[in-house]
Amino acid sequence: MPAENTLTERDFTRIARALAEPRRYQILKQIGQSPTPAMCCSLQESQEISPATLSHHLKELETAGLIHIEREGKYMRFTLDRATLHAYLAQLSQL
Repeated sequence: MPAENTLTERDFTRIARALAEPRRYQILKQIGQSPTPAMCCSLQESQEISPATLSHHLKELETAGLIHIEREGKYMRFTLDRATLHAYLAQLSQL
């Protein structure tokens, strides 16, 4: 995302599409509420979906810029990109 925390129209649309899916919103909420980076296994345990479906949703959230994925070997940790979320909310509030 741009340094000044303004989103392009394309970025804004990607975020809106990502958040339009209720499951992705639930996953993002769980990642955001985690006091430490969320582990893939903990997301899988709480979401009653297949690993492939979870992977798809996480990729969409990453593509939208809403989460960061830290890979360490076969493990992945997820954190919410609060700056991007705040930029989206600020732009949305200007409608």
